[in-house]
Amino acid sequence: MRTIPNDQQERAWNGYEGRHWADHQRRYDAINSGFNEALLAAVRPGDRVLDVGCGTGQLTRLAARRSGAGTALGVDLSAPMLERARASAAAEAVGNVDFVRADAQVHPFPPAAFDVALSRFGVMFFADPVTAFANLGRALRPGGRLAFVCLDDIRRGDLGAALAPLAAHLPPTGSDGTAVGEPLSLADPAVVRAVLTDAGFVDVECVPRQEPGTWGRDAADAAAFLAGWGPVRHRLAPLDPAVGDRVRAALAEAVRPYEGPDGVRLRTAAWLVTARRPG
Repeated sequence: MRTIPNDQQERAWNGYEGRHWADHQRRYDAINSGFNEALLAAVRPGDRVLDVGCGTGQLTRLAARRSGAGTALGVDLSAPMLERARASAAAEAVGNVDFVRADAQVHPFPPAAFDVALSRFGVMFFADPVTAFANLGRALRPGGRLAFVCLDDIRRGDLGAALAPLAAHLPPTGSDGTAVGEPLSLADPAVVRAVLTDAGFVDVECVPRQEPGTWGRDAADAAAFLAGWGPVRHRLAPLDPAVGDRVRAALAEAVRPYEGPDGVRLRTAAWLVTARRPG
C-alpha cells in the first residue's frame, strides 16, 4: 500500500471509529442498507465491481452476488472493518469477492480494471476529492459507471431532529461538516457536479433519496448507540461523565417519537449520484 495522505482518516478508521463500526457491524448495516438496491441497480451480470470505502463489506458481498460470474473488490482504510468483511464473506460463502486495505485516493489500481465503482457513504472523506475521483476514473474501463450515495443536509431527514438536543449539552464543533474531508463535504449537488466534472466524469446526476434505517431496539438502546457513535463520543470524551448521562437521556427523548414495533427508525437524507467515464 502506498503512503496514505488521508492521515487523519487513517487514524480514525483504525482507531475508535473503525472498531466501533466493526463491533456494531449489524447495526450500521441496519442503518444504511436501505440504500443498497439503488446502488446495486448499477451492477450487471459479469461486472467487475469496485466498492470504495467498503467498511464491513455488506454492499461488496451483495454486488459480488449480483455480478454472478463477475467479481467484487472492496477497498477501505480500516483494518478492523476489513477483518469483519472478510469473515462475513467466508461465512456467507461468497467466493468472488476480495478486500484490500488501501486509500482509494492514491491506490495504484490497474487501469480500466473495473466496469462499475460503487460506494455507500464512503467517498465524503477524501482529502483531495478531485484527485481521488480521477484515480477511480482511471480504474474504470472507458464507459465505466460510478454510483454512490453521500449525505445530504441531515436536517432534511430525521437525524437532525434526533441529534438536536446535543447543542444544549455539548460545546460547538466549530464546523458545519461541509469542509473537504468532512461528512457533509458532498452535501451540495453543485459541489458534486464540479468535483466529478473536474475529475473527468460525464453524465453526472444527483437524485435526492431518503431511506429509513434502524438505530436501536427502543429509544434507550438507540440513545446509547448514538452517544457511542464516533462524532458524538469525540465531543463527550473530555467532559464530565454526568454530561454523558444527560446527553443519553436527551437523545432518548428525541428519538422516542420514532420508536415503533421494528425499533427506532430514522430516515437518512442522501444524494444518489451516478456518472460515467467517457468512452
